[in-house]
Amino acid sequence: MKKTPMTVAGAEQLKIELHRLKTVERPRIIQAIADARAHGDLSENAEYHAAKEQQSFVEGRIADLDMKLSTAQVIDPKTVNADGRVVFGATLSLRNDDASLEVTYQIVGDFEADITQGKISISSPIARALIGKELGDVVEVQVPGGVHSYEILEISYI
Repeated sequence: MKKTPMTVAGAEQLKIELHRLKTVERPRIIQAIADARAHGDLSENAEYHAAKEQQSFVEGRIADLDMKLSTAQVIDPKTVNADGRVVFGATLSLRNDDASLEVTYQIVGDFEADITQGKISISSPIARALIGKELGDVVEVQVPGGVHSYEILEISYI
């Protein structure tokens, strides 16, 4: 089975969500189904059907999180000996030469990527172009909007 890279923080977030689903949501839904069954005829019982739908969603999410965690190769960026190079888990400050904007990104696994939090996927065009580069390097990246240049201003492993 193919392993998927994931940061320690990303794996911890998935574990927290999985624990909540198993210990809070699942028992709540089981109780809702039991309560709805007590009302009688299930064929016309909207509460029962809604609870069964919620149960299906939660069980699917639990299975999804179990799969993601079982295939995760958890990497702690603090322990990676990268010799100042951009690697998985690195946090980068970049200057977009086209717009003279500074941005900060952390390169993370596919399952934990969230651009609103400055986390980009290891498989994104920007991350793939940056991997292996060093401080001060200028990288040109082909993105759907055209070619963008980024200068690496800072690399940290946090």
